[in-house]
Amino acid sequence: MSLKKNQIFETTIENLSSDGSGVAHVEGQAVFVPGAAPGDVIRCRIVKALKSYAFGRIDAILAPGPGRVAPDCAVCTPCGGCGLRHLSYATECEAKTSFVRDAFARLGGFDVSSFEFSPVLALTDHTAHYRNKVQLPVGLDADGHVVTGFYAGRTHRIVPCPDCKLQPEWMNALARQACALLEANGIAPYDEETGKGRVRHLYMRQGWHSGQRLLCFVVNGNGLPNEAEICRTLQQEFQLTTVLINRNTARTNVILGRDTRTVLGPGVIEDTLAGVPIQMGVHEFYQVNTPAAELLYAKAKEFARLQPDDFLLDLYCGMGTIGLSMKPHCRRLVGVEVVPQAVEGAKTVAAHLGLPPEEADFYCMDAGEAATRLASEGAHPDVIVVDPPRKGCDNATLTAIVQMAPRTLVMVSCNPSTAARDAKFLCEQGYTLEKVQPVDLFPRTRHVECVLQMTRKSN
Repeated sequence: MSLKKNQIFETTIENLSSDGSGVAHVEGQAVFVPGAAPGDVIRCRIVKALKSYAFGRIDAILAPGPGRVAPDCAVCTPCGGCGLRHLSYATECEAKTSFVRDAFARLGGFDVSSFEFSPVLALTDHTAHYRNKVQLPVGLDADGHVVTGFYAGRTHRIVPCPDCKLQPEWMNALARQACALLEANGIAPYDEETGKGRVRHLYMRQGWHSGQRLLCFVVNGNGLPNEAEICRTLQQEFQLTTVLINRNTARTNVILGRDTRTVLGPGVIEDTLAGVPIQMGVHEFYQVNTPAAELLYAKAKEFARLQPDDFLLDLYCGMGTIGLSMKPHCRRLVGVEVVPQAVEGAKTVAAHLGLPPEEADFYCMDAGEAATRLASEGAHPDVIVVDPPRKGCDNATLTAIVQMAPRTLVMVSCNPSTAARDAKFLCEQGYTLEKVQPVDLFPRTRHVECVLQMTRKSN
C-alpha cells in the first residue's frame, strides 16, 4: 500500500540519511523527515509521496531520541545552515561516521571490512565560532531595516541572523554595525528582482593564527556613498587589517565580481596553515575551519607516506597548502590549480619558503588537462594528492592518474559519495583502497570530509 500526501502516522526514527534527514519505515517505504533525530518517536505528516519512498514533516515529537538537544539558535530551522544543531555533538559524530561508511558500502559497493575505516576525527572543543570566512547577503527585514543573514533553503529570502553561532563574535558585531551605518547613510541593499540598490554582500575573513581581519563590501556599482568614513569607522572599531570594495554589477547569483580595490590597508591578510604562510584576499579558496583543516592535512600527510626522493603531484591544489605542507618530506612538488590568483599565491609562498621552481612549481590549468598532459609526457609521480570539488574527479583526471601509476594516491574529499565513486573506478584500474578517515571540518552542519589512502596493487 502506497503512502498518501497528508497521511499522518506515528513512527520511530531509525537513523539519518546523508542529507541529515531522519529515516523511518512505514508500510515498507522509507520516509525522510527533516529535523528528526535517531530514536525520536514522532507524529509525522506526509508532504510528498513517491512510488517507493516519501518525505514527511514532524507534526509532534512524542518522545525525543537520546541524542536530541534543544537548538541554541533561534533561526537554525529556517536558516538551514546548521542542519544538525538539534543533535548532541556525540550523536552528530556518529551520524557523520555513518554517512561516510554508507557512501562506500552503498554507492561504491565496497565491503567496509576490506579496508581500515575509522570513526570521524573531530575537535570536540571547537564546534562553535570556528569559521574564518563568511559571505553575508544584505537585504531588508519585514520592517524595512537593513539586515544581513542567510538564505532560507531553496530560496533567496534572507533569514536575518544577527548572532550566528558558527562565525567569530566580531563578525556578527561588525555585520550589525555595518547595517546600522548603511541605513544611517541611506544606502539601500541590492534588490535581485529590480537590479537596483547598492550593497549585495558583506564578506569577512580572519587569519586564525595571525588574528588579522579583512572586510569587503560587494557592491552594485563603483563604491559606496560616504565610503571613506564608513570604512574608517569600521576599521577602527573592529581592528580591521584591510577593507576592500568588490564591484559586481552582473544580474547573476555569483557573489564576487572580477574587480576589487583596496580602500584601507594592504589589500590582503596573512596567516599560516599547517606551517605554510598564506596571503589571502577575497578570491582565494581557503579552508574555513583552520584547526580542523590542520588535523585533516596531518592525516593526508600520514597517508602519503612520503620518502625523501619522492615526486609529489598535488591536483586541485588551491593555494598549494597541502603540497607545500608536505614538501619538507619529498624531493619535488608540482601543484595544479585552475584559479589564477590561487596559483600566483602558491608561487609566492614557495618563493618565500626558498623553494626554486625545480623543487616546487605550480601550474594554472584544469586538473584533468594537466594530468593528461603530464601522463602523455611520461611523468611518474610517486605520490599524487587530489582535493577535488564536490563533483569529484573527472574521467580525464582519473584516467591520467592510472597512466602515471603513482604507488600511493591520497584523496581529500568534501563529498563522500563522489569519493566512493572515484575510489571504485580506481580499484577497477589496479588500485587498492587501504584506509578511509572521515574528518569533521564543519561541526553542526550536514557536511563531512574524508581522506582516502589508495595504493597500486603491484606494490
